[in-house]
Amino acid sequence: MKMILLKVETAHEKWSDLAENLYVEKLNHFHKFEIKNLKSPKNSRDNSEKKREQDSLLILKELTNDDFVILFDENGKVFSSLGFSKNLQQVLNSGKKRIVFVIGGSYGVSAQLQERAQLKMSLSSLTMNHLVAQVVAVEQIYRAFTILNHLPYHNA
Repeated sequence: MKMILLKVETAHEKWSDLAENLYVEKLNHFHKFEIKNLKSPKNSRDNSEKKREQDSLLILKELTNDDFVILFDENGKVFSSLGFSKNLQQVLNSGKKRIVFVIGGSYGVSAQLQERAQLKMSLSSLTMNHLVAQVVAVEQIYRAFTILNHLPYHNA
């Protein structure tokens, strides 16, 4: 099974790229995992609805009918790391060819993308910088695999 994180590119900073790459390398010991940055068209902050729709369309174009889509969304379900790992195991057992994790743009995602996601998950009730949220998402995916493989990374 292949796993991919689709994210709308907002900015690049060396620290976040280094952190993401570290976890991607670790994740690849369990499953093929990649991150794909989608370049968002430039729009002013005054046109948030248009930006949300354009960013969501970029993501939707990357999805296939057979993908299992997990959307990281501030209004999604709150899981513990153990709960997330159990849900991830169920998805792994589902026979899907690809799990696609999604982080939308800074204004969220469209209703169409919300409906396409089979699982909506909150990373935190706190508001985070987009780069921080991306690193947290990849770390939590890695943590889930260490839990599933009974490795000592998760101390609970």
